[in-house]
Amino acid sequence: MMATTPGECFAIAVAELFQFNELSRDLMEQERATLYRDALHIERDGRMAVVFAYGVVITWQWSSDEREALLKRLNEYHTNTYAEPETERFQFSTSAEQFRIQRDHIYLTDTSPLHLLAVSHALAQSIKLSTFETLVARTMQSTAQIPRTLAETGKTNLSRRELAQIRGRLFLTKSDIIVRYDLLDTPEFFWEYPELESVYQHAANYLEIRNRTQVLSTRLETVHELFEMLADEQKHKHSATLEWIIIWLIAVEILMFLVNDFVLH
Repeated sequence: MMATTPGECFAIAVAELFQFNELSRDLMEQERATLYRDALHIERDGRMAVVFAYGVVITWQWSSDEREALLKRLNEYHTNTYAEPETERFQFSTSAEQFRIQRDHIYLTDTSPLHLLAVSHALAQSIKLSTFETLVARTMQSTAQIPRTLAETGKTNLSRRELAQIRGRLFLTKSDIIVRYDLLDTPEFFWEYPELESVYQHAANYLEIRNRTQVLSTRLETVHELFEMLADEQKHKHSATLEWIIIWLIAVEILMFLVNDFVLH
């Protein structure tokens, strides 16, 4: 049984994805572990951790040394490791009369693995959403000068190669998020355990997952508009270059005609 004194819960996003099949086989051979849909539950003396396929780890009442040891073991199964892992810390208490979360303190009515797993799903989605938010914020910050320059001068001083690189980064940002956007829907885990969905929804509401997802969608639209604007600018530059090439070819042709005409006369 988990201790009744206040404990700590950590949500850590360490990578884009885990090589989940290999990771699960390894941990299930060495730990007391149970595999669920896209999540592996690990139990140690009544304390638990959950490893999610999309690169997130949730620990309940694990010491810092245990967390570090687990994360180190997961290193070899990372796909696209984050340079700076996202981390969120919560406190929790047990034996509450009603499940709730207030000021990052989780009041649990039930400490069974399935109940904690339901809460962990919301915590994992929240920390994954934080990585998306950070990615979009950095992308928008790195390209903020482009619309400002266009507004002031009507053009950018970026080369075709630089524009292509920025468009590539914007496309990768958008595709990385959209491809994994389904992570922010209600997990399929609750198809099998519908009685736990209310616990998940309560936690998801506190963490504002739906509202934050809508804000992220709006920011993605802004990124998309910038993507289109850069594409138009690139087309304009290319068209202008072709026009000047045609003008110079015509000028050369006229010059050659005049020279030939002068020589013949």
